[in-house]
Amino acid sequence: MAVELYLVRHGQTYLNKYHRIQGWSDSPLTDKGIADAKRAGQRLAQVTFAAAYASDTTRAQNTAKRILAANAQPVTLTTEPAFREENFGYFEGLDTGLTWHTLGTPLGLDSFDAMIANLTIEKTKDMFHAQDPFGDAEDNARFWDRVQPGLDHAIAAANDGDRLLIATHSTTIRSIVSKYSDIDVSVPVDNGSITKLSVNDGHYHVDYYNNTDGKI
Repeated sequence: MAVELYLVRHGQTYLNKYHRIQGWSDSPLTDKGIADAKRAGQRLAQVTFAAAYASDTTRAQNTAKRILAANAQPVTLTTEPAFREENFGYFEGLDTGLTWHTLGTPLGLDSFDAMIANLTIEKTKDMFHAQDPFGDAEDNARFWDRVQPGLDHAIAAANDGDRLLIATHSTTIRSIVSKYSDIDVSVPVDNGSITKLSVNDGHYHVDYYNNTDGKI
């Protein structure tokens, strides 16, 4: 059975604009974020989706709703907590630059992208968990214990040849792409960008990553 997954990062939010860590925390889309979502909707307008999913954050749901509003054959949106962003625990809401500097500088790494490039995205999650004084930040195992069942459920509910929309988050997309390809996920995921995967009999293939203006 073959299924195609279209992963879209939500539009820009106010916490994105203010450079704050936004994992399980939430904030509304900015005007630019609304435009990001509408642009993704225009690009996907002619893709016939059999189902549409969004994480249970308002930023993902409102992005998905705008994409579906532009679609030639819209479907009902299903909310799926499994597709949330990584939980950054104690570090939620903190200034990104200060946090990356505080955690990364002892390792000679001064940005989230540098951490991913040098440690891998999987070990970066483990580092955040280890540094969280409350232990709430997800390590890589806990993250995948949540995300993989969501993917499995969406695919199991699909029929051969179906295309699925998933409105989700930057680190979630990066993590999925890292697990199922050799693509360099230290390259950030743009708001409103499209990442496509093909799943054939349980085998994942990343067709493209972080596509903002090319063929979909």
